[in-house]
Amino acid sequence: MLLLRSIFFTFLQPGTVAVLIPYWLISSRGAAFSRNQPLRYAGLPLMAIGAAGLLWCIWDFFAAGRGTISPIDPPRHLVVRGLYRYVRNPMYVAVVTILIGEAIFFLSVPVLIEAGIFFILANLFVMGYEEPALRRKFGESYEKYLQTVGRWIPRSSSKVT
Repeated sequence: MLLLRSIFFTFLQPGTVAVLIPYWLISSRGAAFSRNQPLRYAGLPLMAIGAAGLLWCIWDFFAAGRGTISPIDPPRHLVVRGLYRYVRNPMYVAVVTILIGEAIFFLSVPVLIEAGIFFILANLFVMGYEEPALRRKFGESYEKYLQTVGRWIPRSSSKVT
């Protein structure tokens, strides 16, 4: 059942932000991308890296945290393995990476703007809801995690063991 919930929330949340909204932004604007722009292919590795990172984190929430990516069905255990050893919010970083890759590949300013808006909203959500909720739920272990791992980028000593 947990696996099915994880799959459902993956399609619902990052699927909406990283697939449906960009599709709508690109297709509703009648955007036709030029195949004569070889630099646009620089977006493909970003999309692949972002998607791989996102799936890795979703798996860690399922396997180690025993929960899903949704705030209504969160992990029951603090997840500090995988990419969470380096940054506290690798899923949001992965989604922004996917969006930037899509903006480059499709030469889409609206998708780039979406990436910026998503990052701002994610930052507000993390600081206003997630971090206080995790402090209450995991206490001292989360406080230690906050001190050793950066929110968005790795700290020089960022690696939880």
